[in-house]
Amino acid sequence: MMAAAPAVETKDLVKVFERGRRTIWQRLRRERDKRDRFRAVDGIDLVVEPGEIFGLLGPNGAGKTTTMKMLATLLIPTSGTIRVLGIDPLARPRDVRARLGAMLSGERSLYWKLTARENLEYFAALYHVPPHEIKARIANVLAAAKLTDRADDYVERYSTGMRQRLALARALLPDPPLVVLDEPTVGLDPQASRDLRDRVRELKAQGRTVLLTTHYMEEADQLCDRVAIIDHGRIVALDTPAALKRTIRAEEVVHLEIGLDGDDSAVLDRLGQSAIVARSERSNGTLTVTAHCASARNFVPAAFDAARSTGSTIRHVEVVPVTLEDVFLALTGRALRE
Repeated sequence: MMAAAPAVETKDLVKVFERGRRTIWQRLRRERDKRDRFRAVDGIDLVVEPGEIFGLLGPNGAGKTTTMKMLATLLIPTSGTIRVLGIDPLARPRDVRARLGAMLSGERSLYWKLTARENLEYFAALYHVPPHEIKARIANVLAAAKLTDRADDYVERYSTGMRQRLALARALLPDPPLVVLDEPTVGLDPQASRDLRDRVRELKAQGRTVLLTTHYMEEADQLCDRVAIIDHGRIVALDTPAALKRTIRAEEVVHLEIGLDGDDSAVLDRLGQSAIVARSERSNGTLTVTAHCASARNFVPAAFDAARSTGSTIRHVEVVPVTLEDVFLALTGRALRE
């Protein structure tokens, strides 16, 4: 029996954009300035297996959305290859769109002057849903999004969370085996975010593959079977969330706020004798430190001793477990939201 083809497979995927605009004369002469071009996606190799929730984790501008748009046939790659459900989206874009449901960030994907049901009827026609199936499909996706009782309300009266759920319902109309979600919980309150994450788990339980992007570490940790961390258009790490966190040689992370009396180098030198100083930042006389250590119980007293010996004062201490943000910090030297 042959193994199922990957849900998504890319090889050396590259997308180059131009910065700004060229004049008509430059366009006619086909002039290009290499300094005005940048690689939003820079050689991504990716394999997403059927039935898994796979996350692309990275800061804004890392190349996550550009990658999603290429997979969804909305952007043409500069170079490299893509297979979506075994299909080349460049050669057969309509076949890919018929099998893929997408919810992309920054996309005004709903008509606010229509009801939820009217929106879904319109998109069902665009997706070429067979006419005799439209009513049942709409009922199913409304139920999945928990919007049945509000189906005939105008979308402009919906909360942000309800609109996100309706956008997800719209993406499910073609009954796709692959669902692409770009920053699905951005702008949602905690309750709406939790509800949408529950919807994503249900998609996996139905046997669908989910590919999502996020810059929320907790979301990736809770949802994803595997995560690829992207920075500057490249994958810098790829594994399960648990395996990625094990790459940090620490059991705990300690965040310190230190009131300085003089140079910060002496304090950092002393702290570095008891832990790995992953990040430090000085602002207005306060030194903020992130340290990776084997035991906070041992490190925190040593940190107080280090501060006192240099005439400084520790104002705040927070001890937290290792997170995916710590992985990103260790790999790139900067915080995920920078």
